[in-house]
Amino acid sequence: MSQHLASIHWSRDGRPFDYNGYSRDHEWRFDGGQRVRASASLDYLGSAESIDPEEALVAALSSCHMLTLLAIAAKKGWTIDSYEDDAVGTMGKNEAGRLAVTQVVLRPRITFAEGKAPDAAGLTHLHEQAHIHCFIANSVKTAVTVEPRDA
Repeated sequence: MSQHLASIHWSRDGRPFDYNGYSRDHEWRFDGGQRVRASASLDYLGSAESIDPEEALVAALSSCHMLTLLAIAAKKGWTIDSYEDDAVGTMGKNEAGRLAVTQVVLRPRITFAEGKAPDAAGLTHLHEQAHIHCFIANSVKTAVTVEPRDA
């Protein structure tokens, strides 16, 4: 099995520490040296210039679905020229009445190379298998729906 590391860094920077005063801005640092500016969502006094955790969850689900699908397609001999997704996450109350990202809808558009594409049933099965084998989808309670769109 593998481990995946992330470090989070935040500082008050002399600002007042009350609900409306403290900064939500912080930095995510990853073991490969990447740094990402992060914050709370705008609804919770975050910065528009930064990624919020809810957006990151949606992106992680979308990215995982894509990477899993690409691997399966490559093993089947199907050639994908491009893949795009306009994923949307929805906040709501979960079964315990707590706020959560309760649903993520993936809307992938895939362009296959001519003569290297599955038929419609094969494409549906490809998405089903990608969802079943996606590590992130298997790690969350959020309902994840795939609504493929024509390229």
